[in-house]
Amino acid sequence: MTSTVLITGASQGIGKATAHLFARQGYNLILAARQADRLEATAAELRQVQHAQPELAGTSTLAIPTDVKDPQQVEALVQEALARHGAIDVLVNNAGVYISGPAEQFSLADWHQAIDTNLWGYIHTIHALLPHFLERRAGNIVNIGSVGGKVPLPYLAPYTTSKFAITGLTAALHSELAPKGIHVCGIYPNLIKTNFLERAIFRGQDDSDRRARRQQVEQILQVPVVEQPEDVAQAVWDAIKHQHSEVIVGSAKLSTGTNQLFPQLLQWILRKTFQNRDRVEGKV
Repeated sequence: MTSTVLITGASQGIGKATAHLFARQGYNLILAARQADRLEATAAELRQVQHAQPELAGTSTLAIPTDVKDPQQVEALVQEALARHGAIDVLVNNAGVYISGPAEQFSLADWHQAIDTNLWGYIHTIHALLPHFLERRAGNIVNIGSVGGKVPLPYLAPYTTSKFAITGLTAALHSELAPKGIHVCGIYPNLIKTNFLERAIFRGQDDSDRRARRQQVEQILQVPVVEQPEDVAQAVWDAIKHQHSEVIVGSAKLSTGTNQLFPQLLQWILRKTFQNRDRVEGKV
C-alpha cells in the first residue's frame, strides 16, 4: 500500500522541497497552505513529477488550502485526506512566520500571529491526526523547529517563544508516544534560503529601523554557507528513515554547540548583531 504524507506550509520553501523529496520516494502527497493559487501551482508541478516517472505510477498529489491557525480548517483538511487515502503515515508540520524587533515594539497581535501560527498551527494538526495514529498504532510526526528553539535569540522574542515551545512539545510527545508506535521528531535548522521574508514581520524604533532589520536578514541570506530548503527536506527524510528524535541541520550545529560551551559570549554576539538602533541608557 502506498504511504501518504501530509505537509503544511507546502506551497514554497522547506515544505515544497520536502514534498518533492517524498514524491520521489513514492508517497501520496497531501499539501496544505494558505495561498490557494500558489499551493495549486506547486501541486501541479509535483503531479508532473509523479506522471513522468513510471515507478511513481499510482501516486497522487492533493492540494487543500488551509489556514493552520483555524482548527476547523485543519480538521477538514485531515478528514478530506483520510477520505481520499484511508490512512496518513507522516505529518510534517512546517507552516510558520518569522518575526523580529525589540520586545517592547511588538503588539499583542504580533505575539498572537507568531504563536498562533508557529505553535498552535502544529498543535491543531497533531490534535486532529493523533486519534488516527493511535488507532493504527503507527505514524510519524515531524515538527520543523528552529535553532531559535534551542538557542535564545534576542530581538526575536515572539518567534523564539514559539520555537522553544515546539521543542518542548516535540520532546514530550516523543517520550509519550514512542511506546504506542508513533515516532515524533524535531528538525532544527538555522536561517534557510527561502522566500519567508514575504510574510515576515519586522518591528523597530521607526521605519528606518524596520527597514534595516529586514535588510540585515536579506544580507545574511546571501552568505554562501546558508542552507537550502533541500537540506532540511533531507533531514526530514533521514529522521523518518532512521527514527531520529531530532536532527540539527548544518550550521545550526555550530550555534547550538557554541551556546552549550560559551552561552554568555554567544548572547553578547547576538545582541550586538541584532540590536540595530535599540539602546538602553547609551549601553548595548
